[in-house]
Amino acid sequence: MRAAWSVLKRLHADDRGAEGLEKLLIIAAVVLPLLGLLIFFSKDLMAWVKQLWEQLKGGAPPVDTG
Repeated sequence: MRAAWSVLKRLHADDRGAEGLEKLLIIAAVVLPLLGLLIFFSKDLMAWVKQLWEQLKGGAPPVDTG
């Protein structure tokens, strides 16, 4: 019984890998809300990008290269 208790104490006190897990959780805390916003505003973002693209093209008709 003492051996099992000793092993459990050592496993509980082991902090290896904790830093990597913390970094992963911080990244997830930033990325998941951003992903949610992108999905929620996807139609508005697509309209905005299309508008900018048309402004860059100047609204010119396509060039016939044939």
